[in-house]
Amino acid sequence: MTQLTTLARSGAGTPVAPMSRLTRRAKAAIVVQFILKEGANVPLTTLPEDLQIQLTQLLGEMRYIDRATMHAVIAEFSEELDSIGLSFPGDIAGALSALDGKISAQTAARLRKEAGVRQIGDPWQRLAALPVARLQTFVTSESTQVAAVMVSKLDVSKAADLLSTLPGDVARRITYAMSMTDAVTPDAVERIGLSLAAQLDAEPPKAFRNQPSERVGAILNFSRATTRDQLLTALDEEDKGFAEQVRKSIFTFAHIADRMTAIDVPKITRDVDQETLAKVISGAIADADRRGVEFILSNISKRLSDGLREMSEDLGAVTPKDAEAAMNTVVRAIRALADSGEIVLQMPTDAED
Repeated sequence: MTQLTTLARSGAGTPVAPMSRLTRRAKAAIVVQFILKEGANVPLTTLPEDLQIQLTQLLGEMRYIDRATMHAVIAEFSEELDSIGLSFPGDIAGALSALDGKISAQTAARLRKEAGVRQIGDPWQRLAALPVARLQTFVTSESTQVAAVMVSKLDVSKAADLLSTLPGDVARRITYAMSMTDAVTPDAVERIGLSLAAQLDAEPPKAFRNQPSERVGAILNFSRATTRDQLLTALDEEDKGFAEQVRKSIFTFAHIADRMTAIDVPKITRDVDQETLAKVISGAIADADRRGVEFILSNISKRLSDGLREMSEDLGAVTPKDAEAAMNTVVRAIRALADSGEIVLQMPTDAED
């Protein structure tokens, strides 16, 4: 038994803990053990590695303490917590984490580079949050073995989406390499994750969050149909590949029947007033727009559907300008639902393009 747990006795034989002989690290070990015994989670991974080692060694050396010592240590720890008015991260990495989203990406990148610290957190969580298109660049630029580890660490559905975007021979090589990942050690997986995350940190911050095709598509969503068609035709002449990407980013009223699921349609009537929907019904002339109207009416309650039809008849003829404005209101509501994650829009097929 170590000197840290030696008990002294005095008076009538009541055990008295020698608090003065306990080091702060020993007291910390007592507090950690107490918290663990109570079933609480202690995020010790945030401590420097040398402190984690020392704490583990102390827990392994110590045997037991009396109840009075435990109460005294916990009371002292509680008093120290109560006396703390404000705590700070303690290092530049912690400060950057606390200010994430509060300072510009350029400033954060500069500070991280000057301090020589990587972005903290689990690198695999950062990688799993990336879009499939960005993960695809990692797969094509790394070795098959590294790609196999990366795919193994992804969520099953995302891994399936990623493999489906790859050429058949590449996907086959990666899946075969996954069968040989049993011998990969946790340290190797961590090093791979850190290496891939370091590539993200090395990328210069971007001024725009969305892809160019998505930004152009968002603008054309609410442009007049004639203007949209003219611009897409011009883009076809300049860059056909970019024009196709823009088309995939566009979501207009004509796409509702093909890209919305029937179960999500009632949410439109929650966010769009009935007068606007009646204008849409009355003003829809093109076949694709009429399909969208029928798709909406057939997937809401019969009572509401009949009411909207009657209201549209009462409105009479609606000008093309008012009809287009009403359709844009519906599209804007659907895009808001999709952006919030409340609904999921289906990707356009080649036939729709």
